[in-house]
Parts: sequence; structure tokens; C-alpha cells
Amino acid sequence: MMLLEVNGDALLGLLIMILVIMFGPPLLFLILGIVFRKKHAKRAKVFFILSGVYLLIAGGICGTLMNA
Repeated sequence: MMLLEVNGDALLGLLIMILVIMFGPPLLFLILGIVFRKKHAKRAKVFFILSGVYLLIAGGICGTLMNA
């Protein structure tokens, strides 16, 4: 039964990993969109849209996993 016990440190690491997966790529896409905003407007719009869509989907999936 020792294998089934989980302490708080493991759960904290799991929570941090889920949050990094949830907010990491949208933050990267947002930064890339800001960088490309002046010279490549279409490319910047694509990165802004990708950032929003990823955050929406990750919020639904990761939020569901964290509340379950």
C-alpha cells in the first residue's frame, strides 16, 4: 500500500507542470505576435489567434483535469 500514498510535494509538481503546459505556449505565441506585429501583420494575427485558441482549449482540458 505504500505505492498508493502521495504526498503534497508530488501534487504540487503535477500542478506546476499542468500550469506550465496550459500557459507556456500561449505566452510564447503572444510574445511572437508582438515581435512580428510591425513587419508581418498577417503572421502576427495568426500568432495572436493561435494563442487565444490554445488558451481556450488548454483551459477547458486542463481545468477539467484539475477540478476532477
